[in-house]
Amino acid sequence: MAGSTLHDGLTPLNAAPEQTSDDAAGYYTLGEKLVDPKAPTGPIKDRWTTRKFENRLVNPANRRKLDIIIVGTGLAGGAAAATLGEAGYNVKSFCYQDSPRRAHSIAAQGGINAAKNYKEDGDSTFRLFYDTVKGGDYRARESNVYRLAEVSANIIDQCVAQGVPFAREYGGLLDNRSFGGVQVSRTFYARGQTGQQLLLGAYQAMERQVAAGTVEQFTRHEMLEVVVVDGRARGIIARDMVTGAIETHLADVVVLATGGYGNVFYLSTNAMGSNVTAAWRAHRKGAYMANPCYTQIHPTCIPVTGSHQSKLTLMSESLRNDGRIWVPKKAEDCEKDPRDIPEEDRDYFLERIYPAFGNLVPRDIASRAAKYMCDEGRGVGPKVKEIGTDGEERLVSRGVYLDLGAAIERLGRDKIEEKYDNLLDMYARITGEDPYETPMRIYPAVHYVMGGLWVDYELQTSIPGLFCTGEANFSDHGANRLGASALMQGLADGYFVLPNTIRDYLADGPFEKVAEDHPAVLEARAEVEARIQRFMSVDGTRSVESFHRELGSIMWEYCGMERSQEGLIKAIGLIRDLKKEFWSNVKVLGSAESLNQDLEKAGRVADFIELGELMCIDALNRRESCGGHFRAESQTEDGEALRHDDEFAYVAAWEWGGEDGSPVLHKEDLIYTAIEMKQRSYK
Repeated sequence: MAGSTLHDGLTPLNAAPEQTSDDAAGYYTLGEKLVDPKAPTGPIKDRWTTRKFENRLVNPANRRKLDIIIVGTGLAGGAAAATLGEAGYNVKSFCYQDSPRRAHSIAAQGGINAAKNYKEDGDSTFRLFYDTVKGGDYRARESNVYRLAEVSANIIDQCVAQGVPFAREYGGLLDNRSFGGVQVSRTFYARGQTGQQLLLGAYQAMERQVAAGTVEQFTRHEMLEVVVVDGRARGIIARDMVTGAIETHLADVVVLATGGYGNVFYLSTNAMGSNVTAAWRAHRKGAYMANPCYTQIHPTCIPVTGSHQSKLTLMSESLRNDGRIWVPKKAEDCEKDPRDIPEEDRDYFLERIYPAFGNLVPRDIASRAAKYMCDEGRGVGPKVKEIGTDGEERLVSRGVYLDLGAAIERLGRDKIEEKYDNLLDMYARITGEDPYETPMRIYPAVHYVMGGLWVDYELQTSIPGLFCTGEANFSDHGANRLGASALMQGLADGYFVLPNTIRDYLADGPFEKVAEDHPAVLEARAEVEARIQRFMSVDGTRSVESFHRELGSIMWEYCGMERSQEGLIKAIGLIRDLKKEFWSNVKVLGSAESLNQDLEKAGRVADFIELGELMCIDALNRRESCGGHFRAESQTEDGEALRHDDEFAYVAAWEWGGEDGSPVLHKEDLIYTAIEMKQRSYK
């Protein structure tokens, strides 16, 4: 494990970056440097323990006087509501779904990481920390990542106690499997439905508190604005999605646990309703948006088959444990039935290029390699229309094979069914092909986002009293998330981190109550009502869906797996033109005073358009290849990603610059004291 020497945690191992390039000049304003005021110091293994002790307590009698709003009921939000309700606070829980059980965490398939070392294969808290920082291409805060690794073992104990049915070995012990980017088995799983089982555990814990009266639940409610009073978050404005009523909800503190914004690309593995609105409304109120261009491309998704699709389907990365990924060596074989292509004519390209990790390289590496194979003309499956960087339209096959044949022959079909049956059944239903008989076809797709609202070590945004957890914040994964770490972060934040950090803020309470007729509350409500009225009054000719699809096409083409200065500048211009047309020509059907999914989507797409522009500006400014973010101008001689730590080892925290102003960039330097920065190698 080169570069993994445990340092004292006291001595900086790298210098602060000094950016000399400025590709985004004219698109942004440079603000003051940003320093996390809550960042811990001392030996890294002691930082979280020390902070938990130093944070002030709230006595039980005062907890009953404090109100907390939590938006989102996935793993981060559900776990936080359950834990804070159990502690005795008054919690209001909001979700736009008809039940918390429909939160998108349910869709996670492959597993959850934890440094338990059950396989006795050399795992440890430090190794999980090291793998996560390295997998994120050294663009995450080391203190946050070490805390995540440290807390991971507690998550498994908590979930087992709740009855989560993790897979077990013959002797009854919890089983583990491997995931990309690591050489140990640390992923706990429940077949291919781990997210669903973990979400049910958090949901049951939260419902217990609903029954106890400490948690009040609001389903089919969409948050449309943060209420900020005297510089502090004190509530939200929400729309009842069934009646259309605009509601004011006030509290002492607000927590956003609203997931990621991958749907800015239109086609992604996210649920159709997943959106950025809660986070973006907070951003416009003063919360910084950090590293927005960091999006994860997942290597094992069912490929696009045509323009009729509105979302993509994930196939768990766990399939890479037993599946071998290949393409034909000869382009002329790509039209053949894969079963007719002999072994000697197959190119197992990940095993060839990255022999140390093979099919278990990190997601960004595997995704880019698959793209290159298809770019060479060796992609398989249906041909789809694609606009090249030259503006020309062409037909291209975007797929590679994930072949379980060798594993079935070695282990038997029964064992493969036991591990992956629901995944393979899903694949068969969608494609009409039997994955037990014919190699599966996969291709990279947008999945997760590492960017999100900037938070300090205590998960508080730049707006006091507004906290952010899970995928909605930026804090733990750097430029690329390792597989099975999303569930880990969501539950770590919800069960263990936020309940310990939020109490330091709440210790100043009880706070003075805010009246619903306070000027700041009325202003926030008026903004929401005016925005809705604006949507309804444009009365143009284009559907909301058509704008979203066009935005997604721009984002995927110019801010997807490969970016360039020329392409990003073009994308910014296209998005600005799209925004002008949206506000002058969008057609929102129905009424604002009732159930109206077209109105809901209009609000989300409007926010996606603004986010898309910021993502492109962020990507344009970052002239380096990092994680899954390949800049054509920054690559090694053999075409691998080339980072520039001397310029870009920082968190890019963007401040809203106003409707007509430029975004303001605040840089938070990434200084490592426990791990040395290295150029990644998985060969």
